[in-house]
Amino acid sequence: MTEIRDIEVVVFDVLGTLVDEPSGLRAAIREAVAASDAAAPVDELLKVWQGYVEEEQHRIAQGRRAYANTEIIDGEAAQRVADRAALADPAAVARLATAGQRLPPWGDSVAGLRRLARTFPVLGLSNASRTALLRLNAHAGLCWHQALSAESALAYKPAPEVYQLALDTAGCPPERVLMVAAHAWDLRGAQAQGMRTAYVRRPVGDPPADSDRFDRQFNGLEELVAAMTAR
Repeated sequence: MTEIRDIEVVVFDVLGTLVDEPSGLRAAIREAVAASDAAAPVDELLKVWQGYVEEEQHRIAQGRRAYANTEIIDGEAAQRVADRAALADPAAVARLATAGQRLPPWGDSVAGLRRLARTFPVLGLSNASRTALLRLNAHAGLCWHQALSAESALAYKPAPEVYQLALDTAGCPPERVLMVAAHAWDLRGAQAQGMRTAYVRRPVGDPPADSDRFDRQFNGLEELVAAMTAR
């Protein structure tokens, strides 16, 4: 692993890296189906949601579906879950569709961002839609200098045009921009655009493969912040 030097701007993935997406979705599903005769357990319904979202984003990336933001896809996923759980209450389904806006932060996320932002410009770069990202940031208490949604590029990470949003906003060479994520696939996409990379281990992340060569790896945000501010 190499040292992180000459970094001017730090960019964070949000879903999974700074907020616990599976836990938040699981809680919302549990709440929605509490009064229904759900035959499937909550974890099975969560897999229905996650599988649908992954497949639809994949279809968009392949050009088999026109771009649709996460509010639309989450609404469709919520209906899939409702159908499986025999949930017929429109209000409960509508609330479930906004579950991605109420995800809990990891224990070190809020303080870590605040500390890092005293030294660096800090950006969020998320696949969440602009509206969903706004509400998620408020719910989780995530404070940025700027939060960018992939919706502005009409694409989903790891499409190169999404990382370009961050590079255009940073206004400096890509080798001076650090992408931080708990997903190796996300870091590979950033690396392909010349960005520096830092993997942060999370229980729900996508760990690096043996072939990955990211600049640094950390067990949590506190380790990353300590390394970045020890100058």
